[in-house]
Amino acid sequence: MRALRIFLILVVILGVLFVIVDRVAVHFAEGEAADKLRTTQNLASTPDVNIKGFPFLTQVAGGSLDDVEVGIKDYEAATGIAGKTIRIDDLKADMKGVSFSGDYSSATASSATGTATIAYSELLKAVRSEPSEIAPGIEAQVVGLSDGGHGKIKVAVHVTGKLLTVPIDRTVSVLSTVSVANNRVEVRADSLPVLGAVVAAENRVRRITDFQQVIDRLPGGVKLDKVQAAQDGVEITVRGSHVKLAG
Repeated sequence: MRALRIFLILVVILGVLFVIVDRVAVHFAEGEAADKLRTTQNLASTPDVNIKGFPFLTQVAGGSLDDVEVGIKDYEAATGIAGKTIRIDDLKADMKGVSFSGDYSSATASSATGTATIAYSELLKAVRSEPSEIAPGIEAQVVGLSDGGHGKIKVAVHVTGKLLTVPIDRTVSVLSTVSVANNRVEVRADSLPVLGAVVAAENRVRRITDFQQVIDRLPGGVKLDKVQAAQDGVEITVRGSHVKLAG
């Protein structure tokens, strides 16, 4: 009995030591992976990396990690215009089946899904910056974007000018649908704003109210999948396969 008790105590001690070593190893690996991601993805700050699953060491021995979560506070995505980027807030990605090389110089996830937010102030940069004529003597300009409820964007349009001798200076709002097409966030008015007695061609008004924003070169090559208006901005969902994290 005494020998069995000693054996059980040794098993417990070894188990505890294994857990400690495993957790130390995963903490070290998360730090190394975060530094590697910052370098390879040209990030402004070090991302958060959380390697899930236990034990970690047996996953390493197999050359693949089951589940890795990556969080990037601010990411400057490409817009298709040289020198112009758009900031994406709180990008959180869940990487599945992350395989890596023996020297850890490269890592690829078999699949990845994630979420992020584009603030309305950032998306507003995609609209026309100057007032445009929508009717003789009448100009309009988008001056604000906000949550319109039920997944819609409220687009505020400022209209100025003169109708005959009557001055016009007012802001009207229109609810718009937001969607994704070919790496672009597209915003299109459900119906055109009511401008009173002002008669304007639909295509002229839509050149003001409708716009699109390219969102490209996301980390690892993930692509836009879905988009929906929310309280603080446009919430996007990203998705990808064979996502290259390093190397």
